[in-house]
Amino acid sequence: MAAHFGRRLRKGAATTAVAAAAVAALSASQAPGVTDEDNGRQAAAGASAPAADGAADGDATGNSPYYTDLPPLKSPNPSPSSSAGTPVSRGEAEAGIPATVLDAYKKAEAELRSAKPGCNLPWQLLAAIGKVESGHARGGRVGADGTTVGRILGPQLDGNGFALIPDTDDGAYDGNSTYDQAVGPMQFIPSTWAWAGRDGNGDGKKDPNNVYDAALAAGHYLCRNGWDMSTESGLHSAILSYNNSQDYLNLVLNWLEYYRKGSHSIPDGTGGIPEHRSDDNSGRTASPKPSGPPRSKPDPEPHKPGGDGGSDHGGNESPDPKPPTSPAPPSPPTPPTGPQTPTDLVDHLVGVGTGKLTAMAGDAFAEPVSVRAETKVGKSVARVRIRFTITGDTDATFAGGETVATVATDAKGIALAPALQAGEKTGDFKVTAAVVGRSVKGVDFAATVTPRAADTLARTSDTPLSCTPGGEFADQVQVKATYKGAVADKVAATATLVKSADDATENDKGPYFKDADGKAVRTLTGLQTDDKGLLTLPKLYADDTTGTFLLRITTTGGATLTVELKVAADSSAGPAPSASSS
Repeated sequence: MAAHFGRRLRKGAATTAVAAAAVAALSASQAPGVTDEDNGRQAAAGASAPAADGAADGDATGNSPYYTDLPPLKSPNPSPSSSAGTPVSRGEAEAGIPATVLDAYKKAEAELRSAKPGCNLPWQLLAAIGKVESGHARGGRVGADGTTVGRILGPQLDGNGFALIPDTDDGAYDGNSTYDQAVGPMQFIPSTWAWAGRDGNGDGKKDPNNVYDAALAAGHYLCRNGWDMSTESGLHSAILSYNNSQDYLNLVLNWLEYYRKGSHSIPDGTGGIPEHRSDDNSGRTASPKPSGPPRSKPDPEPHKPGGDGGSDHGGNESPDPKPPTSPAPPSPPTPPTGPQTPTDLVDHLVGVGTGKLTAMAGDAFAEPVSVRAETKVGKSVARVRIRFTITGDTDATFAGGETVATVATDAKGIALAPALQAGEKTGDFKVTAAVVGRSVKGVDFAATVTPRAADTLARTSDTPLSCTPGGEFADQVQVKATYKGAVADKVAATATLVKSADDATENDKGPYFKDADGKAVRTLTGLQTDDKGLLTLPKLYADDTTGTFLLRITTTGGATLTVELKVAADSSAGPAPSASSS
């Protein structure tokens, strides 16, 4: 069993650059971690806490702890060194990735290759992050569907050594209704998973504890903002967005290079689990606790070794000369005061000049979404980060395909969201603007995606449409739809053979279409114009009734066109005219 818990970090340097990267990775000061079942590990004393207003928005993990074990250093001729330890070459165990986890990484790469081909995401990058975040789901402890055996949780982000992120999911993912915790094999914080989550195994759920869902979500997260993983700048930006630490970047790049040189599949549950985490205290000096105010007088008596009233902290504190009989509960440390940031000054947000948000499916919204950050007395506040979030049952996004965007307010305190783009799904949705890092009531903007529409229909040919009784019409009816003069593509339409210009009910005689079984039908629904706005109807047939008939075509948006169809006997079939002296 112990063999499956990974090998200890081994030192060694093949080149100066690799050694430098190793040292950087070992000295990580911020950290996401993994715990078994529902028990999150607490932050070690001395871990540095990132700014509260950045952690929730600046990365996927909230800068939670992560594993710092480095891949083995490859050396063609390893030789012992008293200063650097024993260099080791890559072994079979280190290159093994649990089968289901490896499959999840590769499937995510394949889907991103189709969904975002410009990203050039390699599965090895997902493997590198998965190794660092959870040791590949704790050595591949997953079920057949990819769901982890027990939840993998980071420490609660309560500001005690880590970011301060109050609960955002009511404990739905992390079981903690007070603070958020990073969740699952890719260690997403719930507030990020809420918009970045994906269904990678097709079960209809977005579960951060499922390695297929988590790997696909991580891929989409890394590929946002137009980042290209085949470029150094794109790759580095994406990794730093996952955890904003240079040490983390160096560590992930080491594992990325390692997996690119070779890997193989091993049975689930047999993978090694790393041993060193970025919140470990070994080999590092803990940050001192905030000191209290200076005493006005020295202690009456110095601390005597071996005396009564020794400190609970290893004898490093001097006791009071007369300790109280009933010790009072310790007072919480007073945080150091500093200058207020722009975020601290914000009292509320105000919507600015946003009219009714309406757009047809597939179109960009013409109306912008913007807010102004103000103080309590209504003064504008610049340089405040505002997060815009789209929620609702549509596929509307911001430009670039994301549903969350963060924008800083300008000199006038105004933050303008990226342009809204309607998808194909119609309905209502909401855009919420909120201050990053501060509990200020957000501003909601209601928006609607309406069906694609046309306001004009016209035939593409002026050829009369006629037929003999019992025959078929030689020409098919084709029309072109436009909206405000532009091509109206993918617009729904209906074609009906009506009784008269004033009676739109279906005619029971005259021309007709045929269904798949060859039966006569006189109403066609579910029609749609193509990408050029054209709609070509099926072939028309005539029964034995003669006369002039009407075909009415209507579209979403109110465009209507009525086409005449004539059924008459063939005059050429009558008797030949007699000879005439004239």
